[in-house]
Amino acid sequence: MGGQTSSMEGVHVLVVGGGFGGIAAAQHLKAEGLSFTLIDMRDAFHHNVAALRASVQPGFAQRTFIPYAETFGESFVQGRVQRVDTKKQTVVLEGGREIEYSHLILCTGTDGAFPGKFNTVASYRRAVQAYEDFVKQVQAANSVLVIGGGSTGVEMAAEIKTEYPDKKVVLIHSRVALADPELLPSVRQQAKEVLLEKGVELGLGQKVSNLSELQLNVTQKNQEVRTERGEVWTSDLIICCTGLKVNSAAYASSFSGCLAENGTLKVNDHLQVTGFSNVFAVGDCADVDEPKMAYHAGLHASVAVSNITNSLSGKELISYRTGNITMLLAMGRDDGVGQFNGLKLPRCVVALGKSRDLLLWKSWKEMKQQQP
Repeated sequence: MGGQTSSMEGVHVLVVGGGFGGIAAAQHLKAEGLSFTLIDMRDAFHHNVAALRASVQPGFAQRTFIPYAETFGESFVQGRVQRVDTKKQTVVLEGGREIEYSHLILCTGTDGAFPGKFNTVASYRRAVQAYEDFVKQVQAANSVLVIGGGSTGVEMAAEIKTEYPDKKVVLIHSRVALADPELLPSVRQQAKEVLLEKGVELGLGQKVSNLSELQLNVTQKNQEVRTERGEVWTSDLIICCTGLKVNSAAYASSFSGCLAENGTLKVNDHLQVTGFSNVFAVGDCADVDEPKMAYHAGLHASVAVSNITNSLSGKELISYRTGNITMLLAMGRDDGVGQFNGLKLPRCVVALGKSRDLLLWKSWKEMKQQQP
């Protein structure tokens, strides 16, 4: 059944944010035959798991954006949400349009620096072009310096060095250990070993002191990067992979009493926002103690939609339970490190399972479209 038809009168679910959690929620709602609207500021889903590959490989970016309208038709609305009116049960878009809801699923995700994220009001074509333009900047540089050694920075440095082995690549990180702290120490150490094997230079335990003065994402010969230790690194291209933050602008004013310190929404075991039985938080904007990952967002979406259908039919609500951490880091197209259910995986398994295609097949399949 289509997203606009429903056997339940008066039910209309609004899904705010078309990331991994949003498209999973929309597809579950579509399958249940519930009336819904998916809202996103872009006109295409961004498979940002592959954004770093699209930053170094010409022609790759078009595979990472999947148009919403082809999948969801009139159930998709492009726009930026300004606020939620919980009393009237409406969402207000930029420009004044209001959309009513009986149930609300917030999946606003996180924001961060380009090229790791692309959270901009833009058409699919403009988004693809932004990555193609960035590839040219990378190609023009003899040296690249990546700031930030979390998972994004580690993958970024590996992608550049894999695609362009002759370029000098430096990674500066404020801490000694690389990647996410939730990963096993042995996996974090392995990430460091892979980078060193590829020839990436590491400046660990050093914080950049002149970040605000630097020209990011544009090739400019011999820019100087200074650290608080007094060290100076020169590079043609500087990429920042720090500063991920929760996208709370759409809901912060309306749910101020439900916000955690980092801007996420406090939820119960059913992923209902505190104090609201008909509002759910999914993915990065939910205050759940686990790494912010696409995989988890998909699990949240399933629980949220199940609980909407259960509440409508008088059934018991289901709970979301965190489990052992599964996390895979693509270290270029030919290598990777990671763990599954808390157990360390061989590098070749990660390379085969994630690094080669970056799970693009999964998103195209979920959106029921043909990958170009």
